[in-house]
Amino acid sequence: MDEQKLGLEQAADEPVVATSNTSRGMDAAGLQMRAVASLSHRRDASVSEMVARAERLRKEAEDMLAEARRGREAAEAQAAAMIARAKEDAARLAAEAEAELAAMTARRERQAADRIAAAEAQAVAEVRAAAADAAIAAARQVIAESMTAGQQAKLVDDAIAALPGRMRAA
Repeated sequence: MDEQKLGLEQAADEPVVATSNTSRGMDAAGLQMRAVASLSHRRDASVSEMVARAERLRKEAEDMLAEARRGREAAEAQAAAMIARAKEDAARLAAEAEAELAAMTARRERQAADRIAAAEAQAVAEVRAAAADAAIAAARQVIAESMTAGQQAKLVDDAIAALPGRMRAA
């Protein structure tokens, strides 16, 4: 029995060399047990390697997941900052557009007021010119009816003689 235990222990650690001269059936059973033990030992090592590899892969997957989460959080923060900047830009542009519209409206109101004032001044000048023309025509008629031809010629000569003095005064 001790030899069988010894054989199993050796099979687990290293290849076994038969040391007893027992019957052939016992040797075959012992060899089978040793082969099973060796196979079991190799399988245990293989399973241990697979477990270690699975743990490494799980750790890598966890690291990748954490990195992806950090990347997502950074992207979300960047998107939120972009949205905030876009809102600020939109508010600024709206305020600028409103100010520009108010300035343009004020400019157009001033232009319209200037045009109205110019039209009024032109109308007043036209009325004055028409009144002066009417007054001249009336004066001409009064002069023509009340003055003789000699008096009219003297009046024209006096007016022509006074022109140089009036031009210097102006």
